[in-house]
Amino acid sequence: MEKFTLLKDAENYIYSKLGKTILMATPLGLGKPNQLINLIYERAKSDPSCKLKIFTALSLDIPSPKSDMEARFTRPFFKKHFGDNYPQLQYVKDLLAQKVPKNIEIEEFYFQAGKYLSNAEAQCNYISLNYTHVAQNIFNSGVQIIVQLIAASPDGKKWSLSCNPDLTLDIADIYKKNGKNLLMVGVVHPDLPFLGGDAEVSDSFFDVIVDSKEVQHRLFAPPRASIDNIEAMIGLHASQVIEDDGTLQIGIGSLSDALVYASILRHHDNKEYRSLVESFWNGKEPPPNLQLFHNAFERGLYGTSEMLMDGFMHLRKAGILKRTVFDRDESAVRYLHGAFFLGSKDFYQWLRQLQGADFDGLSMTRVSKVNDLYDSHELALRRQRKKARFFNTCMNVTLLGGAASETLENGNVISGVGGQYNFVAMSYELPDSHSILMLRSTRESKGRRTSNIVWSQGHLTIPRHLRDLVITEYGIASLRGQNDETVIKRILNITDSEFQEELLEIAKQNKKIARDYQIPDWAKQNTPEKIVEFLSAPKKKNFFPAYPFGSDFTETEQILERALMQLKESTSAQLLKLLFKGLSSSSENFSAELERMNLKNPKSLTEKIYRCMLLGVLT
Repeated sequence: MEKFTLLKDAENYIYSKLGKTILMATPLGLGKPNQLINLIYERAKSDPSCKLKIFTALSLDIPSPKSDMEARFTRPFFKKHFGDNYPQLQYVKDLLAQKVPKNIEIEEFYFQAGKYLSNAEAQCNYISLNYTHVAQNIFNSGVQIIVQLIAASPDGKKWSLSCNPDLTLDIADIYKKNGKNLLMVGVVHPDLPFLGGDAEVSDSFFDVIVDSKEVQHRLFAPPRASIDNIEAMIGLHASQVIEDDGTLQIGIGSLSDALVYASILRHHDNKEYRSLVESFWNGKEPPPNLQLFHNAFERGLYGTSEMLMDGFMHLRKAGILKRTVFDRDESAVRYLHGAFFLGSKDFYQWLRQLQGADFDGLSMTRVSKVNDLYDSHELALRRQRKKARFFNTCMNVTLLGGAASETLENGNVISGVGGQYNFVAMSYELPDSHSILMLRSTRESKGRRTSNIVWSQGHLTIPRHLRDLVITEYGIASLRGQNDETVIKRILNITDSEFQEELLEIAKQNKKIARDYQIPDWAKQNTPEKIVEFLSAPKKKNFFPAYPFGSDFTETEQILERALMQLKESTSAQLLKLLFKGLSSSSENFSAELERMNLKNPKSLTEKIYRCMLLGVLT
């Protein structure tokens, strides 16, 4: 094994070993050694005789502001949050500008959500794959090298794949099985948590280890998002389908945070929780063929999730994530298995400080183990995953129960399939398990509301024959094993009332529901106003806060975030009204907000307009 203390020396070694044609894979998300990747990329970019192909996914990037007003808010925040020296990926910058040289290809199977919409180069090179199929595809593509961030043990004698054993372990096994060479390069990051389980590997696993003082940047940590009323309701509904002594898989984002918050409320303040859910179901028809659970988590949950994020930390701290299973050799006791992790700075700090049972019980492992059942330990995996609940989000659900989670009607990819199909299909293989798809019933842009419940969608991620549970802010639809007419009725019951009759008529025209069917009266009250009304009482008791687990924004920034979002979603006519409103508004109560946006003393006409619009929305 070669060891280097300079990134440039590692780059030179890689080119000396592989020549001018390099097929390189690097992990999705956090595990990319950005600085080394940039050196390899820039060398190929400067030499047209080189051929470089990068296979990866979820290339994390600091968002670029789309307007001067947005830049006033985001640039100071990003500087504070990510630091001055975060090494952004050069190939991402070039992809966004559509300036990747002809001698370089970038292929991804999962995008940072919405990052490459309408970007021809990225869209053309997107690979649609289940997460569990990626390792074999990497092998079939002839990849020669993997570069990855790794963690060193405190004594510097052990190594951990830490945030990304997911594909690396599976790829290494495939190459070894087939007698093929693969150059394995690990770059040590001093802040990456050293985690054990399958993620811990020996010196022999690597061909090159780079332990350089040049690697000092902060780990990428997405800013924690707020939870709005719609998300709070979806989380409340979703928490009722989790069975004690069961298994849990969740993803990242505000819907998952809402689910975690409601689950902790169920466990810690069960009386208040029961009162809330009983109040919601009063006068409504609960989902048929589905048992709901409102008890505290006495025996607790076991987690197995392709992605670990803050929610699992909060569930562990709350005493919910405590059901344990025996891992493989029946000697290691685990409460959580994960394939990769990504989260907040607090989450990374928690991982770094784990000790005793908290440390030993968390195992980072291969994605084939987490996302599938079919390995040599299938029976053990099936026993572990009893009463499993696999939560995922989607963009649209059709009236027949299919779901679109990652691709628009025009074929543009928002994100990727990832492991969603894996978990949905797995739920059908486990007799007491459920797949749960969560979505907002509507979306709004520039004052126009549209339904996320649709008659049909051109690019489905989940086919209707795998339909199970669907949750919107208006309730739960239990779809598994039901005929098409019943599925349509149940989905309409959780659809926004503005769109129910139109969708019902389409179903009738297509002979999928009786002509005389009428939506029940109790389901005709699905309006945003009813949601606000329902949550008003618990919010007065400080339940369902916008940031239940803390925020990376200051209080002033939280106010500005909401205001800027309203401005962004306003029509031209609405902006004009806000402008005139701001002209007559006093700035006395908004000094901190104006100062934070550098608009307290506007110098140009543009800044004066910005100031007035901001005051208009804040007043």
